[in-house]
Amino acid sequence: MEARALDRGLAGEATALLRKLGVQSQTFERGSVTARSPITGQIIARVESANSAAVHSAIARAANAFRIWRSVPAPRRGEFVRLLGEELRAAKTELAHLVTIEAGKITTEGLGEVQEMIDICDFAVGLSRQLHGLTIATERRGHRMMETWRPLGVVGVITSFNFPVAVWAWNAALALVCGNTLIWKPSEKTPLVALATQALFERAAARFGDAPERLSTVLVGGRDVGETLVEDARVQLISATGSTAMGRAIAPRLAGRFARSILELGGNNAAVVCASASLDLAVRAIAFAAMGTAGQRCTTLRRLIVHEDVYSELLSRLRRAYASVAVGDPRDGAALVGPLIDQDAYAAMQGALDEARAAGGVILGGERVLTETFPNAFYVRPALVEMPGQTDVVRRETFAPILYVMKFRSLDEAIELNNDVAHGLASSIFTARLDEAERFMAADGSDCGIVNVNIGPSGAEIGGAFGGEKDTGGGREAGSDCWKFYMRRATNTINYSGELPLAQGVKFDLDV
Repeated sequence: MEARALDRGLAGEATALLRKLGVQSQTFERGSVTARSPITGQIIARVESANSAAVHSAIARAANAFRIWRSVPAPRRGEFVRLLGEELRAAKTELAHLVTIEAGKITTEGLGEVQEMIDICDFAVGLSRQLHGLTIATERRGHRMMETWRPLGVVGVITSFNFPVAVWAWNAALALVCGNTLIWKPSEKTPLVALATQALFERAAARFGDAPERLSTVLVGGRDVGETLVEDARVQLISATGSTAMGRAIAPRLAGRFARSILELGGNNAAVVCASASLDLAVRAIAFAAMGTAGQRCTTLRRLIVHEDVYSELLSRLRRAYASVAVGDPRDGAALVGPLIDQDAYAAMQGALDEARAAGGVILGGERVLTETFPNAFYVRPALVEMPGQTDVVRRETFAPILYVMKFRSLDEAIELNNDVAHGLASSIFTARLDEAERFMAADGSDCGIVNVNIGPSGAEIGGAFGGEKDTGGGREAGSDCWKFYMRRATNTINYSGELPLAQGVKFDLDV
């Protein structure tokens, strides 16, 4: 491959989009970070990497901005997020197209990702008037006890390539209404969408009128940028999406300085198909869950646990679906599966398939395609792999479109298989029986953070808390009460009695 080759066609598309979105040309025309499109595998832009001085300066400016922003009333902060949502709505098509070019998502998935950004902005606007604490019963007459929630500080957001803008928005919308400032380190594989989003953020800030400078900053760079954010005591919270190895590396450092972390790491997600399940529904759900985004979602379905009574029929249907799914240029409306992000992802997929084959797996698909049209890109047919059992390769997450299929007899056996992996992100069960659904969702059922019934293992709606257990990291983002992690809690006791009774009946009388 020609390492310095510039894809003029896609580069031109990306350049036009970036300029329309308000990104200054000098930020993507030169630099040490090469932005490649997985559509062709070639370079489409070059972005400057932030050096150590730039990172420390950004942190200092974000800390200064926090001192101003924390005192802005929360509903007013919500107005800023409302304006950001408006800018995203207006630029939805262009930003989604850029996501497709840089991350390789098909057009509808790119649009869906930007819609997630809009949805979380809407959620956060309402939240800005509901950052309420409790009034708590007190044992002392003439006293009131309550809790209040206060802004936390600088929030560092480290994102991955597979959802290059939505995950930032999950964090940013909540962090902003909670009174915090932001520093965003995007994946080195998707810097352009981050620059575009920041340009839209700045448009919203201009309309807002009195937002402090450096309310949000984008820092493009490698591991050193993330490490600096993790080590700096001025950064109160790190929300990081990536591999479990990354989480193991940064969690002790954050704990060492008692900083907060939201870790959204790997997922080796399973679905259980019971004998009572609607196979028409299950096939459609499984196909999208396993093949969508070319198997590069945190919640991608990677393990399918099928009751032996319906195994043959379901596998027959899935083979037809896998054989017929369209793989191709994600800008082409006919394609349902776009490219892998890069050569490393392809190598990891092939290594896993080799290991599965050696363990007795029977493989349909998995081969590289479109090599003549896109010799520098990595398009593959999704792989359907029948396995004799849950071997080591099945227990290990491979970030690619591989679906391992296994049989079960009893629901207890299926739940044991579901839980017998290191990760605990997402799971689902397909059944027409209430008792099976409830058993799977019970305390001794699935041990994942997301447990679904009659849909795939997705957590896409922003109203719920997104995240998982075990090696997934334990963090939660987006809806429900996730906002509390971006704030500090104070318990307040107010004495209006004119006396000083002590709690628990303690006596401490003095002659004063």
